[in-house]
Amino acid sequence: MTLTSKVVLTVDIGTTSTKAMAVDEQGRIGASCSIPYPLHVPQPGYAEQDPDEMAAAVAQAIRKVMEEAGLCAADLHGISFSSAMHSLIAIDGGGNRLTACITWADQRSIQQADALKESGLGLDIYRRTGTPIHPMSPLCKLMWMKEQDEETFRQAEMFVGIKEYILHGWFGRYVTDYSIAGATGLFNIETLDWDEGALAVAGVLPSQLPGLVPTTAVLHGMRENARQLLGLDADVPVVVGSSDGVLANLGLGIVSPEAAAVTIGTSGAVRTTLSRPLTHPAGDLFCYCLTERHWVIGGAVNNGGIALQWVKELLYDHFGEELSDRDVLTAMNEWAASVAPGSNGLLCLPLFTGERAPYYNANARGAFVGLTLSHKQRHMVRAVMEGVMYQIASVVRSMEQLSGGIGELWASGGFANSLLWRQMMADITGVATRVPDDIESSGLGAAKLALYALGVTQSIDPGWKKGGGSLYAVNEQHHEVYERILPIYRRTYEALKASFDEISEFQKS
Repeated sequence: MTLTSKVVLTVDIGTTSTKAMAVDEQGRIGASCSIPYPLHVPQPGYAEQDPDEMAAAVAQAIRKVMEEAGLCAADLHGISFSSAMHSLIAIDGGGNRLTACITWADQRSIQQADALKESGLGLDIYRRTGTPIHPMSPLCKLMWMKEQDEETFRQAEMFVGIKEYILHGWFGRYVTDYSIAGATGLFNIETLDWDEGALAVAGVLPSQLPGLVPTTAVLHGMRENARQLLGLDADVPVVVGSSDGVLANLGLGIVSPEAAAVTIGTSGAVRTTLSRPLTHPAGDLFCYCLTERHWVIGGAVNNGGIALQWVKELLYDHFGEELSDRDVLTAMNEWAASVAPGSNGLLCLPLFTGERAPYYNANARGAFVGLTLSHKQRHMVRAVMEGVMYQIASVVRSMEQLSGGIGELWASGGFANSLLWRQMMADITGVATRVPDDIESSGLGAAKLALYALGVTQSIDPGWKKGGGSLYAVNEQHHEVYERILPIYRRTYEALKASFDEISEFQKS
């Protein structure tokens, strides 16, 4: 695509890859590329990545996009970051990393999270920080390190996330934005500072954490070696940016509570935007900062597309090697579409990797309930797809308790390629679902934020991508079926909760 203005080069550091895009002032994407990297599981419950592999992927993605779009430093307004949340890296006094990048999916701190919730401190910390108590959060990871890896904890002089690690390599200073800081469980959403009570529980000092800056903060003075690595022939301003979740909302133009964004890739999330920070009475929802006037609330689920991927791998031999992955997914969607809503009474709790919202239970496990001799593979496929949406619907209901009714859901992520899943979302949640023409929401959000931060636009949301796309109205007959099933689904989880704890303990042994 021909770009008609200077561009923002956006960098989205994800769990499985980094994606870079060149976006002009009208929101047009001139070039994009994605560089993957592995997730390492050195032992059960661990989920780590190599920070240097990730930093190299960021540099490679930037160089490739600039080459494909024919850009030089003079063509850039700046570079802007989006990043996955909840990562933790320990750094010693010499600037050397002591650990891998411990990701949001890491579950080693289950016991610490459970103890914090049971003590009563957990809910108090949640209400001040907006981060649910769960092994995903650096708060719980730090508690684990303090108890189980004392030598590393003692040597560490700084604790950072992956974005802070990369920016330090570029500028020689540790800074973190309010949004990423908010996801640590250590940041007070009222004072916009590190929370003394949470830091005391974690056993760290403010000096061991990066300096706090707004998401619109701009860094100058990139190191010469970093400029050479990125292929830049001049200094380029870098907008610190935000977390991928809140930027997905901005990318879709959801900056008020009338609509909510649903993103489902490997995992999933539902988010809407309020004008002030707000937490859920039971601790069910997160509250993260986009700007001081824009606060994103919602909930993340662990099991999105990964659940369907599990089914696909189970059934791959049935379809045969002559079909591609895309063809297999198409066939599975056709199977599921041939089954009536409710899967003939078959429920799937797709909690294969534990769960975040609304349960925040790392010991949760997957289950099929209601199986009879009449059920076939197609019922199981549809039940998995419905199960993911039951989780999403539960988050939507919790959000409506805080923000009031949600008029529309905006869907993005890989699941939006399935027409059946789109309609299923509307029917199960009871909220009309729109799929925009362009689903690159986090990258577009990073571009919008950068243009605002750099003074190119006067509003954080210039109105790109408003309207358009495909709208899926609620099928009221199907919705009635799902309204009957959803309470059964929730009671089934509660009935199995204690068994999940015992099963999890057995699996660990």
